[in-house]
Amino acid sequence: MTRTRTVLALLVLGALTFGTGSPTWVTTTVATALEPEVAVAASGTSAAPGVGAGALVLLAAGIACALTGRVARYVALVVAAAAGVLVVTSTLVVVGDPVPAATAAASASSGVTDLTSPVTLTAWPWAAVATGVLAVVVAVWGAVAARGWTATSGRHERADAAAAGAGATSGPAAAPGGAPTTSSDDGATAGPDDEIDPHDAWDALSRGDDPTGR
Repeated sequence: MTRTRTVLALLVLGALTFGTGSPTWVTTTVATALEPEVAVAASGTSAAPGVGAGALVLLAAGIACALTGRVARYVALVVAAAAGVLVVTSTLVVVGDPVPAATAAASASSGVTDLTSPVTLTAWPWAAVATGVLAVVVAVWGAVAARGWTATSGRHERADAAAAGAGATSGPAAAPGGAPTTSSDDGATAGPDDEIDPHDAWDALSRGDDPTGR
């Protein structure tokens, strides 16, 4: 698996995990003093907070894999695998016993904790389990293939270093056309066909020198 595919897979799985945690996971009913039956619903992120946290971590891990170097990318992939495990574990806790999540939702919405109907699970928790498992698979697969990934911007850095080395070893040799260069009294070099600055020419004449350098 290439770096680009791994990054895209982690970003997509992070978004999908958010998508599976947003809808209703748990439904039930309660009775209040005003109404004998009040519907109660709990979303995935409220029933299993680890799902939302895992989704954020997957998105961050995908970005880190795209921007970091060799060591940091392995750390990001390990974190992505841990996020997938967190999503699966948090979801299975709700699937195994949805009553606490339903009771918390009933208390938050109506102030009543006595449920009057069985708690029902929707299909969204199983979708969250699937995204968590896929995140672990992608992270492990990416870690195996990461040793073949090229370093970020490494080719450009090597090219810049080679150009700098070539510039350091080369210097001004001869003037165009093979003509030798001459040095003026102030240390500047000039070719025989270069234009003579009037100010420099006047200074040279004042000293009794030939301004043309001949």
